[in-house]
Amino acid sequence: MLAGLVAGLLAAVLAGCGSRLPESDFTPRPSAPGASGPAGNRATDTGVTPSEIRIGIVTSLTSPVGSEVFSGPRYGAQAFFDALNARGGLHGRTVRVITCDDGGSGIGNQDCVHKLIDRDQVFAFASGSVLDYAGAPYVSGKGVPDVGGQPIGTAYERWPHLYGVYGSHAPRDGRSVGWDGTLYQSTEVYRYFKEKLGAVSAAVVAYNQADSARYAGQLADGLRAEGYRVLVQTVDFALPNFQAVAAAVKSDGSQLLFDAMDARGNTALCRALDDAGARITAKVTNVQNWSEAARSDYSSTPTCRNALWATSSSRNYEDVRYPAVREFRDAMARRYPDRAQLMSAWELEGWAGAQWLTDAMDSCGAELTRTCVERFMNRGQPYDAHGLLLPADFVPTPPPSGDTRACLDAARWQDGAYGGRGGWVTQVENMDTTCFDVPQVPYRP
Repeated sequence: MLAGLVAGLLAAVLAGCGSRLPESDFTPRPSAPGASGPAGNRATDTGVTPSEIRIGIVTSLTSPVGSEVFSGPRYGAQAFFDALNARGGLHGRTVRVITCDDGGSGIGNQDCVHKLIDRDQVFAFASGSVLDYAGAPYVSGKGVPDVGGQPIGTAYERWPHLYGVYGSHAPRDGRSVGWDGTLYQSTEVYRYFKEKLGAVSAAVVAYNQADSARYAGQLADGLRAEGYRVLVQTVDFALPNFQAVAAAVKSDGSQLLFDAMDARGNTALCRALDDAGARITAKVTNVQNWSEAARSDYSSTPTCRNALWATSSSRNYEDVRYPAVREFRDAMARRYPDRAQLMSAWELEGWAGAQWLTDAMDSCGAELTRTCVERFMNRGQPYDAHGLLLPADFVPTPPPSGDTRACLDAARWQDGAYGGRGGWVTQVENMDTTCFDVPQVPYRP
């Protein structure tokens, strides 16, 4: 529900940023039509040689908001493709990943897209995570499948050939975002906390910045649709007075706290809440902030840290009861042993996006083509990335009306968990069955 709504806030921070140089400078090997390779393979499409498949990953790695904000999906996808190649690749072909850092700017994104499509001649994109997907029209116009990207903006709700990691039922015809410029948020997160914790009141905190305020308005609308009493607080972006917010939250007795702020604002707000003695039941974040960073970011605010909850449409990356999560963590430990303290839900979703593209490619056998991949992506059968994602598809439907069935996963931070080291502990019996019939609240992004 909440994925993709952080872009507006960060866009203001990044206004005027220039492009960055790409990370990689590869010269593609030409796909020689008719050439044969392992298992009798031949070059079947752009980026597919007899022995290799070229996949591009674009990430806003060096954006001014920090190298860890958008990088997670790239690491997860690279770990997946490494593990795939270690098993012999796909139908006799190995996957060569070509990465590009767009620097968090629209110009940089267009540079990356043109480089990967025009010069490196990638077959497809996987698990992108970019602040400004300005290159989306070019990707779509070239018919390059983009699978498993994070819908930080609205590109994955507009353009054909783009397949966000959470699926979409919008027309995606390139003419407008969603249904004639309207998108919908379902309210299962708010329903969950109402039924799980008995919550009836919530506070929403935003910056005095247009996109932050717009997102906060969407949060408040969703909460009110579920019958919550809502306190909305706004702080100055440059000089935020979080002490005043904490006092207001304490006076109101707000049980839940949602926000439309960055990590800096969240940690400062937590400090103010602890100092004021404001005891909220749950400080709710979304999948973008579900990470090991909570361990260090909130180290000086233990009370607030133990009120952190995260919700998503994917498994808890710490919950190794699930074989697919265990496989992900084992592969990450092999590929990135130094990232144990930087693990995140986005890394798991990057892995899931790479899995989605790979399963689509696998459906083609040795005769790998973009048309075949998109046939798999557009099929009516929902996909769950081997149990890592809530089942999702890309079958267009009319605009939502009435209630819809929506499910979620949820976890909370607990300092005493996992033998005392602390971490995120799953709070639902099964995300596939933690479902509610909830309204769809319209908004215009």
